[in-house]
Amino acid sequence: MGFSRATLGFTGLFFMAASILLIFLTLLGGVRNSNPLNQIYFLQADTGNIPGAPTTSRWTFWNICGVANGRNDCGETHVNFPFDPPSHRNFDTTQNVPQEFIGTKHYFLMSRFMFPFLIIGLFFAVCSFFTGMLAICTRIAGYLSGFLSWIALTFQVITTCLMTAVFVQGRHAFNSNGQNASLGVKAFAFMWTASVCQFLSCLLYCLGGAVGRKDTSSGYSGRKERRRGFFSSQRSNSVRSQKKETNNYA
Repeated sequence: MGFSRATLGFTGLFFMAASILLIFLTLLGGVRNSNPLNQIYFLQADTGNIPGAPTTSRWTFWNICGVANGRNDCGETHVNFPFDPPSHRNFDTTQNVPQEFIGTKHYFLMSRFMFPFLIIGLFFAVCSFFTGMLAICTRIAGYLSGFLSWIALTFQVITTCLMTAVFVQGRHAFNSNGQNASLGVKAFAFMWTASVCQFLSCLLYCLGGAVGRKDTSSGYSGRKERRRGFFSSQRSNSVRSQKKETNNYA
């Protein structure tokens, strides 16, 4: 049994809404010390031997947070906060900082590009969400929503790949330096799940548009066949009438 355009459109809308929620949770992690935002971070590392650093540091989009009772203990926020331990933006020292972070802009640039890519992808995701309300009803809106969600998915995947690369490398650098480090499970789960949701949303929107096109073409063919049958029956009746008149004259 096939799915209707309304069903596909609504399901695509649901997955897009879920992805937007997960992205917002990741984006706002570290902004406030309230649940659940105080549980979301990218990387946690033991930094007690670094001068001026917290005993345990957690990196978010907005700041470096300490840890209190297993939750983020964040202070002042800075938009697009970079992951660059030796710089003045983080610890402002190279003492006991892993050598992989010193003398390179690799971690700084990769973490900096995450934020704008995420914002661009989130913008197109929200646009796709609103056009998705019309995708339930119209075929064109389904294709438009699919296109917007595809753009959102592209930027979302770029952001998630950058996040994975930079913080996995950072974890390895801290662990190699004898400083225990681990990834933030929630942030990574949210971002990768959001990517999957956007992929499914894009697929469902496009399928909804295709179903609408199929139904339209079928309806057109049916009307065409009915018209053809009507005129064919008229022609047959006319031929039979002519034959009957000819036989009467004979």
